Amino acid sequence: MRNSHAATSFAHLLATATIAVALSAAPAAAQKKYDSGASDSEIRIGQTVPFSGPASAYSSIGKTQAAYFRMVNEQGGVNGRKINLIQYDDAYSPPKAVEQVRKLVESDEVLLTFQIVGTPSNAAVQKYLNQKQVPQLFSATGATRFSDPKNFPWTMGYNPNYHSEGRIYGKYILKNYPAAKIAILWQNDDLGRDYVNGIKAGLGDKAASMIVSDASYELADPTIDSQIVKLKSSGADLLFSASTPKFAAQAIKKVADLGWKPVHIVDINATSVGAVLVPAGLENSKGLISTNYGKDPLDPQWKDDAGMKRYFAFMDKYYPEGDKNSNFNTYAYDNAQLMVKVLERCGNELTRANVMKQATSLSGYGSDLLLPGITYSSSPTDYRVNKQLQMQRFNGERWELFGPIIEDDAAG
Repeated sequence: MRNSHAATSFAHLLATATIAVALSAAPAAAQKKYDSGASDSEIRIGQTVPFSGPASAYSSIGKTQAAYFRMVNEQGGVNGRKINLIQYDDAYSPPKAVEQVRKLVESDEVLLTFQIVGTPSNAAVQKYLNQKQVPQLFSATGATRFSDPKNFPWTMGYNPNYHSEGRIYGKYILKNYPAAKIAILWQNDDLGRDYVNGIKAGLGDKAASMIVSDASYELADPTIDSQIVKLKSSGADLLFSASTPKFAAQAIKKVADLGWKPVHIVDINATSVGAVLVPAGLENSKGLISTNYGKDPLDPQWKDDAGMKRYFAFMDKYYPEGDKNSNFNTYAYDNAQLMVKVLERCGNELTRANVMKQATSLSGYGSDLLLPGITYSSSPTDYRVNKQLQMQRFNGERWELFGPIIEDDAAG
């Protein structure tokens, strides 16, 4: 009987020990979980960038990001792993983007895509990446379709939502130019349509009477001169350009050539001094209005700012040939910093599901170059990471911020 009791006690002890061992092993097993593209030594991420083609002004975005990850790797990587950024040129062509992204997923087996540049390229690969359940993270576009967790749970845009930005301009016009006759130049794609719908939403029931003319253009168009001539002839005294750098520069220059003097609002994509305003002519660009969420390296108020100093030191060492004053490069630095933050939060669970979990639960996260008072935040039901903006005006040399920080709290 005693032996039987001892045997039972031993069995109980053994079972308890086995459970204890299993429990102590559980965290160890949970410590490291990988999907394709991740290992003990590496995190493979991929992107397409228009290194050539009509939007090649954006190529410095990819160059800055590559330099940033090089710096991170030199400093020990992310939780001991090196970031391997694989970049392909898509020439801002949707079919090329599809081909290159398939290569990233099926041949290079990346863990995620990061900052694919441009609305057309992102739109072309969105369904494919969601079917494959590969994170399409921080896409370089603000089109509303890239902040739609219900239909595209694996896609997150980075740029402020174009519809929200357009709505902010609409409200700004109503308050400051209530009698304006508005002309709109817009790119014939999701980018242009979102801005137009946003500005109409901001103007509300005044939209129909205030908007007197609009003209669209195609990305393949060599110039937009005829569109600007048409808009001027409508008698408009306020021009809103929903465009990308090359066409924004053309519009600013043509407006000046015609001697037209409208209040001119340009979207956030067209605010680069080096890529847009210098080609258009700084004198021609004087008085332009737009928005921003990041610090401008040309603004003397950031001269002694710690974040700006870190950015300048990074550019000097890792991308010396890049233009330190370009807001494409400050933009790229900021979102590369955010990408590293998300990867750090993943710890040793580098799965695609955990990447999305971490990216969609950001709360009040600042960075070196966000304006004071502006932070990144996201949730499983609101994928927009940038929801705050401040108005700015170009003074002929640099952008000057004015007014309060405006938050768009309407999700989607």
